[in-house]
Amino acid sequence: MLAPILIVIMEKSIVMETITRRAGKTRSVKEKTHTGLSAASSELVARELNQLLADEVVLYIKTLNFHWNIEGEGFHAMHVFLEEQYNKLQELIDGVAERIRKVGHYASGSMKEFMKDASLKETSGGKITPYMLAELAAGHDAIIRNARELINKFTNDYDDSGSADFVTGLMRDHEKMSWMLHASLK
Repeated sequence: MLAPILIVIMEKSIVMETITRRAGKTRSVKEKTHTGLSAASSELVARELNQLLADEVVLYIKTLNFHWNIEGEGFHAMHVFLEEQYNKLQELIDGVAERIRKVGHYASGSMKEFMKDASLKETSGGKITPYMLAELAAGHDAIIRNARELINKFTNDYDDSGSADFVTGLMRDHEKMSWMLHASLK
């Protein structure tokens, strides 16, 4: 007899949370995780991670664009190389979004949000320039520099060694991807 009542209560809670989110009143999860982070630190970490997520998405879309539109000598090898890159970026994006949820907040999920928060710039589709690899490498390098700053902030300012460790791993992945792009430019 209690099960139907519990389901109704849960559904009502989900509906109220959805209405509140749509009204723009909150972006935090209704029940906070028990991570030991203060509410203020959790909010700041989530904000920083959402900005990182936005840059990851822009770099992912840019990599897809180059993958789709590349042509000419070395097409196949470059097509496969860029596919490996965007698949890795997709994995990293998912990890950042999940980390945001772990600290008790919602991850951004719309292009409007990503473009508002991103520091990286888009590249239009169509004919690809010879500078595409340099542009992708520069995007990874920017994320690496930002990651180094975030590691320091998460550790020293927000007392969140878990997010600092997460971003350290993310930075290592970007360092490898950047190295491969720079090596391909020589």
